Parts: sequence; C-alpha cells; structure tokens
Amino acid sequence: MQELKDVASEYSQPFRNLQRELRESWQKIEEFDGGDCDIIIIPSLSLDQQEMQKVPGAYHYEERHLFSLIRLRNPRTRLIYITSEPLHPMIVDYYLQLLPGIPFSHARDRLLLFSTYDASAKSLTQKILERPRLMERIRSSVRPTKSYMVCYNSTPLERELSVKLGIPLWASDPDLLYWGTKSGSRQIFEESGVPYPDGSELVWNVPDLAEATAQLWERQPHLQRIVIKLNEGFSGEGNAILELKSIAPTALAEKAKVIEDCFPNLRFQAAGENWENFSSRIPELGAIAEAFIEGEEKFSPSVQGRIVPSGEVEILSTHDQILGGPDGQIFLGCRFPADESYRIALQELGWKVGQNLAKKGALERFGVDFLAVFTSDGKWDIQAIEINLRKGGTTHPFMALKLLTNGRYERSTGLFYSQQGRPKYYVASDNLKKDRYRGLLPNDLMDIIADNQLHFDSGTGTGTVFHLMGCLSEYGKLGLTSIGNSSQEAEEIYNKVVKVLDRETASDLRFERGSSQSA
Repeated sequence: MQELKDVASEYSQPFRNLQRELRESWQKIEEFDGGDCDIIIIPSLSLDQQEMQKVPGAYHYEERHLFSLIRLRNPRTRLIYITSEPLHPMIVDYYLQLLPGIPFSHARDRLLLFSTYDASAKSLTQKILERPRLMERIRSSVRPTKSYMVCYNSTPLERELSVKLGIPLWASDPDLLYWGTKSGSRQIFEESGVPYPDGSELVWNVPDLAEATAQLWERQPHLQRIVIKLNEGFSGEGNAILELKSIAPTALAEKAKVIEDCFPNLRFQAAGENWENFSSRIPELGAIAEAFIEGEEKFSPSVQGRIVPSGEVEILSTHDQILGGPDGQIFLGCRFPADESYRIALQELGWKVGQNLAKKGALERFGVDFLAVFTSDGKWDIQAIEINLRKGGTTHPFMALKLLTNGRYERSTGLFYSQQGRPKYYVASDNLKKDRYRGLLPNDLMDIIADNQLHFDSGTGTGTVFHLMGCLSEYGKLGLTSIGNSSQEAEEIYNKVVKVLDRETASDLRFERGSSQSA
C-alpha cells in the first residue's frame, strides 16, 4: 500500500504542472474545440477489472470513442488512437466516411492508429505503460506543445501515462475520484442542496453493512426495498436488491442480524453474480445501503456536463436512460433529450453539482443520474442517485450527433438544433444483443447497412451511426445511435434497424439448421 502511495506521490506534482499548462493554453471553449492540436485518445476502461468481467465483450468498448474520428473534420487536427487489439480497417473507414466536406485521404493521413496487441483482462492504459517502446512511438508522433490526451476515466494509471509522455490529460485529477463514487456522490449532493435518497455512510465489512441497512429501515419503516451498492460499481452492475416484504419486522437490535442472514438471497443485477463474490468485494471497494425509490410512473433521467480548463461549467445534454436487469438498475441505452416536463429542472440540478465539482478542481466530463417520480399532486419528485466523474454511456451518442451535424445545444429549451435550426432527437444503445447476430463480421454489417439504406444521411441529418462493431461476431452485440427530426422518427429508425437485422439473420439461422440436419 505504501508503495502505491509513493508512486502516486511521484507523479502527482508533475501531473498538476501539465494540467496547469492545459488550463493556461485554452481559456475559451471555442479555442479548445477548434484549435490546431494533436489529440491522443486513450479509450481505456480503467475500472475494477473483476467488475468489468460482468460486461460481455468489455475490451471492445474501446471502440465507443471512435466518434472522436469525426474531429478530423477540422483540417488542422491530428488524432492518435490506441487500442488493445488492432481495429478492423473497415470500422475505421466507416467513421472516416462520415466526415462532411473532408476528403477521405486527407483525414486518413491525420489519423495514427496504435495497438498493444494484447486482449488480456487488464486496462488498456496498463498495457501501454508495460510497453516503453510503444510509449516512445506515441511520444515521437505528436507535437508536445500542441497536444493533449483524453480518456474514458482518469485513474493513477492515466496520470502516470500523462507524466511519462509529457502530455497533459484533459480529465480530472485521480485524487478527485472519490467524488464519482456512490458515497462521494451523496456528499456532493448534500453540499449542493440537491435532493437524494436516504441512505447509509460508506462501510467496509458485512456486519457494518447489515447494521447500516437496519438503521435505514428503522428511519424509513415504509420501505419495501433497499438497494445495496458496491461503492465503485458502474452501470448498475454492482447493485443488489434486498426485499423487505419477506422480512418480519423486529426490534432494531435484531434487525441487523436478520438482515445479514438475508444477504445471501439478495437479487443481484449483474448476470451470474452471487453473494460469495459480491461480499468479497466489500472490504476492497466499500458499500452503501440506499432507499429504493418506488413509483408507478418513474423515469431514470440524467444530465451531462463538462468543466472546461477555465473552470466554466457547461451543460451538454439531458437523457432518459433505458434501463434493464431484474429491477431496472442496469444501463442499456438512452433517449435524447429527457422528457420536456422535467429536463430544465434537471439541467439546474446538474449545474449545481458541476459548480461544486469545479470548485474541487474537477475537469472535463461529468454526468449525474436521477430518478424522477410523478407524484399524486401532479409534480415530479426528482432525486439524484450518483455522479459519473468520467465519460459514460450517453457521451458517445451525443458527441456523434454534435460532430456529425455541427449543431448546438440550447440550454433555454434543453434541445439540440442542427445548423438549419431543426431540433434533433435520438435513441441509442450499447446493448442491441441477440444470439442470432453472432457470427456477423464487420463486412457483413456493412453489406446490410448499404443494402437497406440504414446509414446516416448527412443531407437530412437522420439515420443510424453504429459502434461496437468489433463485438458483433463473438458476442452478438452491437451499439447504435438512431437520429431523427422527432422523437417518434428516431424511434422508428431504431426499430427499423432491429427489424432488418432480425430479418437478415433469420436466413442465417435456417442455413445453420440445414447444415446440422445434413451432418
């Protein structure tokens, strides 16, 4: 442990010096987005790798940042994109063909691709750090005074890479990571005056978790369910539900023991999770208990923002999240924008959180997840659930929309407008997943897209942009963002894609059955 602290100390001050250079170089949003620079994309999901194993095809999520290639529409921008395994050339070509008004060859010359050729269960950043020759090639490929790094999330690994490359990282200092945990989020909400559910302090062992859960139930005897959360879980995969209806009411002194006996029967949100594994992570990650918010008309909206180098907080978007899993806790996708009846209120709550984070020194992307319940008095009860101090599942679809249309987000309405002044809407998902899609290669997907005219049309500003294409053959899993000129049109475009893929793969299923019978 002391060795880890010494390593963190070694890189902390040089990292802060690099970030200060970044803040001094770009004081305005417009200069930062449109400048002459080299951008190093590190799409590493530097999260707990045991938790990452709950996500099928996790390392293919490095492809979610490929929307960044659209930045090459600026003829002065150069991109360096690094992945664990080489990207399929057709996937790269797909994104470059989306660039409006830029010759393909011109954009391709300004894109450098590097790979670690390592698909092991480590974060990409760790793989890069283990390859000093690769780091030297990356360093020699950029202009040091005109470059910066971007990443999915900022950890001590990204800090070390930034210092060793001598390139500033546009992300929060890893010393601020606590504010993106479940317990850290609750503290920010308290400080910012943002409503949030009743819950417990952070605990590090099962008996204390049982005691904290019992105290929560004692304070809120009407509760039907309590959510048990690993403090550093993500996408709902680290959540579990404790059903209280089956537990007989007892005195507080007895509640903790009864609850602890019930923990092995928790309803886990991640497929294949169990109490033995879940409980083993508590001493390492910590856990909290939180009141489960009930409601017949309940939605899970979120707000996204960024803190620019000058310290200004910018609200970027709002979404209604599409959730799945046993109790609607796992992120599957999103709809943009959030419902008009509460999207403006969401923005204001998100802005309060952003202001607090900015004062603590945070930088770049943040997101805040909420629950909105329609009450009997005709109002929305909006409560904050957690902060994501990183990019998330809503980042890449919104950035794809922004970069493809070159439009603008209007905070007064919570809508995004194309250059022609038309509002834009989309439905997006990382989890269009069916067994029948297994075996589809990127080339096959391109054929299906072309044959059925599913591609994004820059003329109308509508259509579908695909991602996670490398995940398709092995896992039958695909990501997509369907953009329309109304919420209904976006939904129809999304449904058309699903219908076409189902139809195209139906013939594959018939072929498989026929081959099996022949054998």
